[in-house]
Formats: sequence, C-alpha cells, structure tokens
Amino acid sequence: MPAFADYFDPSHQMIRDSVRRFVEREILPGIDQWEEAESFPRELYLKAGAAGILGIGYPECFGGSHEGDLFAKVAASEELMRCGSGGLVAGLGSLDIGLPPIVKWARPEVRDRVVPQVLSGEKISALAVTEPGGGSDVANLQTRAVRDCDVYRVNGSKTFITSGVRADFYTVAVRTGEPGFAGISLLLIEKGTPGFTVGRQLKKMGWWASDTAELFFDDCQVPVGNLIGSENMGFACIMGNFQSERLALALMANMTAQLALEESLKWARERQAFGKPIGKFQVIKHRLAEMATALEVSREFTYRQAAKMAAGQSVIKEISMAKNVATDTADRITHEAVQILGGLGYMRESLVERLYRDNRILSIGGGTREVMNEIISKQMGL
Repeated sequence: MPAFADYFDPSHQMIRDSVRRFVEREILPGIDQWEEAESFPRELYLKAGAAGILGIGYPECFGGSHEGDLFAKVAASEELMRCGSGGLVAGLGSLDIGLPPIVKWARPEVRDRVVPQVLSGEKISALAVTEPGGGSDVANLQTRAVRDCDVYRVNGSKTFITSGVRADFYTVAVRTGEPGFAGISLLLIEKGTPGFTVGRQLKKMGWWASDTAELFFDDCQVPVGNLIGSENMGFACIMGNFQSERLALALMANMTAQLALEESLKWARERQAFGKPIGKFQVIKHRLAEMATALEVSREFTYRQAAKMAAGQSVIKEISMAKNVATDTADRITHEAVQILGGLGYMRESLVERLYRDNRILSIGGGTREVMNEIISKQMGL
C-alpha cells in the first residue's frame, strides 16, 4: 500500500514495519489453526504488549506511546489486519473500546491500577453495552444499577460482547436513572465479582478467532468507586467512544477490501483460462479497476475524517458516512473477490472466503448502517 504524505510521516512507517514483522512472526504461523479453534492464545496479548502495540495512542505514564498521534494508531491497525483475521484483530483490540472511558473518566486509583495492566497485555479489557433486547438502541438499555450505600447493585444482562469470555475488566453501561439517555452510567466491573457470571461463547458467522459472550448480573455488587465519570453521564461517554470505534471499523473494512483486492490481483495474474491469464480478459480487468477505484475513494475519505478527528474537529456526521462507505465498499470487493476466484474463493483454504465472512459484521457493529443513516440525517437537520 502506498505511503500518503498528507497523513503519514516516517515514524508511522516505522510503526508499520514493526507491526508487520510482529504479524509475520507471531500471528501468521498460527492464524489458520486459531480460526478453526475459534480462539487464539492469551499469550498473544502479552507479546503485543511487550512489542508496544497495545499501548499505541495511550499515555506514556501508563505504558503507552504516541499519545495524541491518531495516525500512529491507524498505521498499527492497518498492519494488524494483514493477519487476515478480523476476529483476531477485534479480540486483541478490544481494549480500544473498553479502556478509553477508564483512561479519561475513571477515578485515579482505579485508572492507575487497571490501565497499565491492560496495556502490558497482562489483563484484558472489554466494553459491554449491547443487550439481548436492545441492539443499537443504547438509550433504552435495561441493565439496572441501584446505589446501596457504598456499592451499586447491578441486575441485567449483556450480549455480543467481544472478549466477553476472557476479559478481566468490563466497562459496563448500566441504568442508574430515569428512562432514556439521561439515566445511563458506566461502571467498571471485574471478573470474579460476586453476582457476575460469563455465559457461553457464542458461535458466529465470522470473526471466529474472537471470543464473543453473554454476561449476566444477578445482584452484582460493584464498589461506588468503580463508577466511570459522573452518574447519569454515561451516554455522552459512550457516544464519544463510538466515534473512535466507527473509525476503527471503517479502517478494518478498508483493509478487508485491500486484502481481497490483493488476492484477486494475484489470482488474475496466475490463473489461466482459454490459454491466457484471466486478468487479460476485459471483464476481469475492468472489474478489478472498479474495485481499486472504490477502495481508493473510501480510504481517502476515511483518512480525511481521521485527520479532522486528530485536529479536534467534530465529525459525527462524516465518520458515520465513512463507516457506511467503507463497509459498502468492503461488501462489494469481498463479493467480487470470491467471484473472481470462483470455486477456490468458496473454500476455507482461501483467504477471501474468510474475508467475505468476517466482513459481514462491519456494517452491524459499532452502530448499524441504518443507525448511521439516522445520525447523518439528524446532522443534516432532518
């Protein structure tokens, strides 16, 4: 992939090189086996922590690096996706949705204990917002936390939680106030807390290497000091977190499309039909040209929004657009890649088969395509 001088500098290329070597050394040799096993070794978190990958974008005082350099995170995220497994990237990267609220709003004694352990890979962080009856309707979540002296008593459940099985720290959205967005808070709930149980590992269409779980809270008693931010201000924290998550999903979609395009180009040059490579046939050439064009447009638009975010600008509308454009592009390119590879593209031994499966969640996670359109239309004054 070419370097983009407007967004990336030599330090970002060093990050790319380092993360790519990590992927080649620590992930690619085992990824096919881990996909089939629907898990990857917990040791990989420690290795990624030691390599400095988990800490990119976080404060140095907690063991992080490149704080405030969003494109350092972009570069690392894109290179991690070269492992070809969205599930592994989602599982390894669950800290990036679970940890930011703790870094920004948790009490110092909680933050200082939790964050370094997660960035080192010793502990795993997850975000728990989605509920069985709620989906993208965050404002109407039902898991309730009632204050009782120095604890909150939590009752309810969560589902579709990435790293839900193996996480140690859960950033959990709960209802502490009245119905609607104004009554939501965030609590840090630790594995092993009485009344908190982790349900079964869920079976998924894609993202096989990530663990996804249900969580149950039955009169779970959480110390009041584990409140993240102010009581009843959790919705704003969640929405702010969503902007970064949607950028991450757009980047993942673009890289899914990039890998599918690369596999298609390789096949078009190697596969012979009717006495010549199939890439010499106009129908394939033009299809590949259109795939490449769509990807360049999507990637540039995503980078533009990342640059605005890095400059402190609000991109609520635009990042929702970027997510939809990127996931639509990945839908198209992964579909075309399977078609170009034909029967091989349908086989589990083919990377594009996995990319096709993994891609499907990207227009659902972090807010569905339909929710993105609602956000866009509201920002347009409709």
